[in-house]
Amino acid sequence: MKSLAILGSTGSIGLAALDVARQHPDKYRIVGLAAGSNQAQLFAQAREFGVQQLALANEPQDQPTGVKLIHGQQAACELIRNTKPDMVLNGISGAAGFLPSLTAIESGCDLALANKESLVIGGSLLIEAARRQNVRILPVDSEHSAIFQCLQGEPANSVRRLILTASGGPFRTTPQADFAGITPAMALKHPTWNMGQRITIDSATMMNKALEIIEAAWLFNLPTEQIDVVVHPSSIVHSLVEFSDKSIKAQLGYPDMRLPIAYALSWPERHALDLEPLNLKDALFLEFFPPDEAKFPALGLARQAMQRPATLPCVLNAADEVAVAAFLNREIRFDQICDLVEKTMHKLADATAASPQELIELDQQARLTAKELIR
Repeated sequence: MKSLAILGSTGSIGLAALDVARQHPDKYRIVGLAAGSNQAQLFAQAREFGVQQLALANEPQDQPTGVKLIHGQQAACELIRNTKPDMVLNGISGAAGFLPSLTAIESGCDLALANKESLVIGGSLLIEAARRQNVRILPVDSEHSAIFQCLQGEPANSVRRLILTASGGPFRTTPQADFAGITPAMALKHPTWNMGQRITIDSATMMNKALEIIEAAWLFNLPTEQIDVVVHPSSIVHSLVEFSDKSIKAQLGYPDMRLPIAYALSWPERHALDLEPLNLKDALFLEFFPPDEAKFPALGLARQAMQRPATLPCVLNAADEVAVAAFLNREIRFDQICDLVEKTMHKLADATAASPQELIELDQQARLTAKELIR
């Protein structure tokens, strides 16, 4: 049995991961669960899976009997050190996932990574720590999982380019002139995926795909010049890899995060899943379009950020988190989100950071800078 700690267990990734574990009780033992504030659901999960060690980011309202509950901003990191699982699945949202990812790796745990911000903020630190500790970082994002699956058995030097697919979000065909009138309710209606608020808004601006470009660069050790994006509205093809002989491999399936989660947990094996199979007997249209980078400048910002990979991706992510929150609070317009990110990057273009603590400080500095720009 593989022992697992699941961070962000009450979010969409955590719930999907627990369903995978529920389907294979003989293969996975949950030894730790961490959540942000939903303690009622966290306690219910602990009872179902017999988990004795829990972590809550916020102050708990009561203390359950029969389990150890730790709380605070470092609770997820402490949970990892206390439980020492074979694998940590990090489904925490945003920059808060960076230190737990680093803690998992430094504790000698394999890391199933859904928190793309970990690699965006401190990719070089995580990759070097994984090499040093001889542990694996296994991608959970559906796009990076697809690439990882396509690369199995292929020599690394045969890869010509990676092709990330993007749904295009709800505004793929909306004229740019109408972007100023987009409301939070409109932006939260994603056409194919059911996700949290931040990632849904990021999908609408294509900032989510920008972060995935950076994540792919670290995961697969390729420059951003070899990472392309295509818009694929149906989200059936999850990503593609083109090889030196110009052949292309793709991974297909209906949109369901349980598939990439299960692959990360079970690799190099595949375990059966109770999912809807892709029905090729029905008419299946696979359409691909180039992204409109004038309408969606986030993709260009990602490549710009990777010109200074030690600092600017961290700034980009922090500014985006502030911008998304401001948009949801109606403090800025939808079309000002990427503009705010770009201005924050410009102001902190000369910043330096060489340690995890300095990256956390840079993250905070970027947030303050973005908030001042909003004011």
